[in-house]
Amino acid sequence: MRFGVTIFATDVSMPVTDLAVAAEQRGFDSLWIPEHTHIPTSRRTPPPTGDAELPEEYKRSVDPLIALSAAAALTTRIHLGTGILLPAQRDPIVTAKAIATLQNLSGGRFECGIGFGWNEDEMADHGVERRTRRAHTRDHVLAMQALWRDDVASYSGEFTSFPPTWSWPKPEVAVPVLIGGGAGPRMFTHLAEYADGWIPIGGAGLRESIPRYKEAVAAAGRDPEAVRIVPFGTLPTASKLEHFEAIGVTECVFRIPSAPTDDVLPVLDEQAALLERLRG
Repeated sequence: MRFGVTIFATDVSMPVTDLAVAAEQRGFDSLWIPEHTHIPTSRRTPPPTGDAELPEEYKRSVDPLIALSAAAALTTRIHLGTGILLPAQRDPIVTAKAIATLQNLSGGRFECGIGFGWNEDEMADHGVERRTRRAHTRDHVLAMQALWRDDVASYSGEFTSFPPTWSWPKPEVAVPVLIGGGAGPRMFTHLAEYADGWIPIGGAGLRESIPRYKEAVAAAGRDPEAVRIVPFGTLPTASKLEHFEAIGVTECVFRIPSAPTDDVLPVLDEQAALLERLRG
């Protein structure tokens, strides 16, 4: 099992570049950061955290692809991922080129974690309705995958289309796509069709849901043992990590506070010490 960290990266938290270097030095396998293009001040959608007020970091998130590109230039081993990117709110042609460029500049270390989005106000400004956000996401990811894969790519979908098209660079290492969200038939349908892995939030219920996920993948004619299962936002303990490994989790991503460097490094050191003990 691999181990990573995730931080809600902002303009006032520990810089992604510094955190990537520090995490790599401490033996972590991956670093993941989220995306919000903007946050309208209207509040049609309650915060996903359950808080009465939306936490401050949601207003200040950095562009993940640019931040991870800078991190890639300063590291050599650690994988760098979006956790999560919002494809429904992005132009798929432009995003496919940006991701392919980042994948090649990083030497194949980019991981494309995606989600459907929760903020109705935010997605509306991108012309996306909440009820169609999953279909939008699927459309945009399938379009990007065609651009990454085919020398002459075309795509015709419900929300995006383009004629036979040239677009380089192509990723020299295939871009893994992982979908974040809760277990359920709709999620497993998306995962089985076009994703390489699943990012469940936390770890509750995974013993029951992992076999259901693999069944959906097998029913789609794909290898269920090749998929990745990467729970996010974990507050790690030795017993929890041993449980995850026993039930088939392939990578566990620890939560790091969205905070300045002096507050982040002690947490990172504590988590690195736990990993050192587990690895013997």
